[in-house]
Amino acid sequence: MQTIRLTTAQAIVKWLLNQYTTVDGEEVPVFAGAFGIFGHGNVTCLAEALEPVQDRLPTWRGHNEQSMALAAVAYGKAMKGRRIMIATSSIGPGCTNMVTAAAVAHANRLPLLLLSGDTFQHRIVDPVLQQVEVFGDPTVTVCDTFRPVSRYWDRISRPEQIVQSLPQALAVMLDPATRGPAFLALPQDIQAEAYDYPAPFFDRRVHYIRRPGPDPRDLERAAQALSEARSPMIIAGGGVHYSGAVETLTRFAERRGIPVVETVAGKSTLVHDHPNYAGPIGVTGSAAANSVAEDADLVLAVGTRLQDFTTGSWSVFQNPQVRFVSINTAGWDAHKQMTLPVIGDARVSIQGLDDLLDDYRAPASWLQNAQNHITQWHRYLDSWKKRETTGRPAYAQVIQIINDLCDDNDYCLSAAGGLPGELTMGWRSKAVNTFDSEYGYSTMGYEVAGAWGAKMARPDGDVIAFVGDGSYLMMNSDVYSTVMSGHKVIFMILDNGGYAVINRLQVNTGGAEFNNLLRTTRHKEYFRVDFAAHAESMGAIVERVERLEDLPDAWRRAKAADRSYAIVMDIDQYTWTEGGAWWEVGIPEVSDREGVRVARAAWEAERKHQRVGI
Repeated sequence: MQTIRLTTAQAIVKWLLNQYTTVDGEEVPVFAGAFGIFGHGNVTCLAEALEPVQDRLPTWRGHNEQSMALAAVAYGKAMKGRRIMIATSSIGPGCTNMVTAAAVAHANRLPLLLLSGDTFQHRIVDPVLQQVEVFGDPTVTVCDTFRPVSRYWDRISRPEQIVQSLPQALAVMLDPATRGPAFLALPQDIQAEAYDYPAPFFDRRVHYIRRPGPDPRDLERAAQALSEARSPMIIAGGGVHYSGAVETLTRFAERRGIPVVETVAGKSTLVHDHPNYAGPIGVTGSAAANSVAEDADLVLAVGTRLQDFTTGSWSVFQNPQVRFVSINTAGWDAHKQMTLPVIGDARVSIQGLDDLLDDYRAPASWLQNAQNHITQWHRYLDSWKKRETTGRPAYAQVIQIINDLCDDNDYCLSAAGGLPGELTMGWRSKAVNTFDSEYGYSTMGYEVAGAWGAKMARPDGDVIAFVGDGSYLMMNSDVYSTVMSGHKVIFMILDNGGYAVINRLQVNTGGAEFNNLLRTTRHKEYFRVDFAAHAESMGAIVERVERLEDLPDAWRRAKAADRSYAIVMDIDQYTWTEGGAWWEVGIPEVSDREGVRVARAAWEAERKHQRVGI
């Protein structure tokens, strides 16, 4: 057999270059590029292999290992899991900085390839710079911290191992049932070692995302349950987007007269004015969707892992006769809460279910009920535009203005803090697959980095990153990255003086304002950061907007700009969109504070609505 002599690092890169997939009818590389910060664990070998192939596998310099890996996650989401970005780091802190991003990819079921340097396999020079020694087990390094947050984990201890490991890692990342991050630890001596690799290992291969079909018996049980329902509803999760099942689900809902509600990950499955759209569900959801859920007698959950924010900690479904059917490629997710599982691809499964339902259609009054609820919700959202503002505006007022002004294909992105709830409730999607709020892991700092990755995946249309002051302070360096790399993002930097939404939770559960709003933290001198000056120093065009009436003109300037643009506004700390569901948090059973005792009593009352395993 013909062989090619390469180092391990060179062989990895050569193999990555020859993996292809089909996106929208065009053959493209599976691996679209790499984010890299180089150190002594990856600069001498992996960087040496990446440098000559920049035209085929571009390497983008990040400024924080966590943020560059988050950008890779956001890219994977915007591409609906069909293409993958790589993130590479040195050993030590560079490696462990990526653990959070791996957890984000794992929780959100998104592909991400992480290549980290590692200590020497021969151990002669232990301990090396940045090595954390585990007494009693010299085989453990910081790379092992990725084991619980990786779908595939391997340490390459011999060059020939990549012949088995790389295909397995890619199979995991492309399989909808196992999709998530793959992590390879690359010891420094092994990266440099050469091996005679079999030439066919580097042959061009074209991959595709499989569409596993469901068991016909599962479909029959699901169809039977749905055919008996008088008030069914559909929960559209992120899996609807990843499967490309939006059109199939929409037609199914229309044909069967079923209202559709959306999870945070499933948002923008339906446009906001579609007749079957009933709003976002759950804790960050609308009064409309939660009212529909309260009365539903059958819930068809599609592509969702039924997180507590979706289910209101399993309190929103209050019909004692309600039944659940869960369509999911992953058996783990499909079996939750003793649902009737349909394990398979969302598009294929919905089509199969549709074929078995004959002329079934929910009563017209049920869909009309949902339409009445969503009409009231839209009126509530519209009311924010008419509110007079004497001080700082509310999140909802800013969101409604930008929502009205944005183009249909603009991509709205946010993450942890108060903005996910405000945007999930208040952002009215004008086109499908135009919304990303990272709430699977609720990761502060995702917003700026994620916007960079999303813009790489979506060159057409603007990416709008809504970021609060807390998240901006936590991770902001990729404002500079977007300018430097030419990936324009519009940043809405909304400053409410701290972690205001957690302050809200603290107060609403009887606690005193403490350590969340900046003015309630321990400090010698309290002052507000000049976010406009900071963003401008990183190359963005910036303007501060004081009044809502000035926002439309600022927005038009942002749209017309040739590079990243930041609009900075001060936001009220106490005014919020209302409409979500109960959420279970731990409230002290005993306390000297009367407010805490009252909150505990309310918690006990609400918990009675909670479903337990049925």
